[in-house]
Amino acid sequence: MLSANGAPRPDFLVVGGGPLARRIAYMRRSAHGAGAGRPGIFWLGGFGSDMNGRKATRLDRAAAEAGRACLRFDYSGHGQSEGRFEAATVGMWLEESLAALRDLSEGPQILVGSSMGGWLALLAARAFYASGEAERLKGLVLVAPAVDFTEVLLWGAMPVEARAELEATGVWRRPSAYSAKPYPIAKALIDEGRNHLLFETTIRSHCPVHILQGMQDEDVPWRHALKLVEHLPADPVSLTLIKDGDHRLSREEDLARLWAAIEAMG
Repeated sequence: MLSANGAPRPDFLVVGGGPLARRIAYMRRSAHGAGAGRPGIFWLGGFGSDMNGRKATRLDRAAAEAGRACLRFDYSGHGQSEGRFEAATVGMWLEESLAALRDLSEGPQILVGSSMGGWLALLAARAFYASGEAERLKGLVLVAPAVDFTEVLLWGAMPVEARAELEATGVWRRPSAYSAKPYPIAKALIDEGRNHLLFETTIRSHCPVHILQGMQDEDVPWRHALKLVEHLPADPVSLTLIKDGDHRLSREEDLARLWAAIEAMG
């Protein structure tokens, strides 16, 4: 379905109940031809990103050309989904990710997680294993995975004055290199994020993992990816370090690496 300007209109999935119910926007592409027998591709975007970003749309186009199923969606407070950005938490975004996986996708899936989406992909893998659904995941492809970012990359790196502002007002407006407007970082985001930390113990994906990480990444340092590899001792993990790559990894050569990693999963 197209909007007035010719852009595809999203469908919506209601997640949660009562006052926490929110409509989550998604776009789903069905498999066809030779791609019908291959795993679907499930996109998990980054913090502040939406499903119409460069990586997400290029991934969808590549899936269309290969006949593969592809699903992308906006977290609450992002893109075309309902909700206020500063009112959402990691737990809410994980709930939405799991709902979209269970209600909107069929058969084995390759989770492709970018930045915060990499953390959510690993949390989803843990949840699927706990519920006996591990066979649904064919593999994880993680782009600059920001595992535990609320604690390690936000709170741990927050200037003293920013922490004081957060404690006093409940929100710190963090300048962003990707937007003219600063990101509102809520104290609730930091506090609730502590319920989902992974680096406190061994991490299991129960499926192959391929990590793509730029070494010029100023948001998620490449040593953060090495730490993740060290915490995944029981699962098959590949790590591609891109010497001149930044956080976005959205150049043509980066997108080609991303698609090759997905294709190698099955």
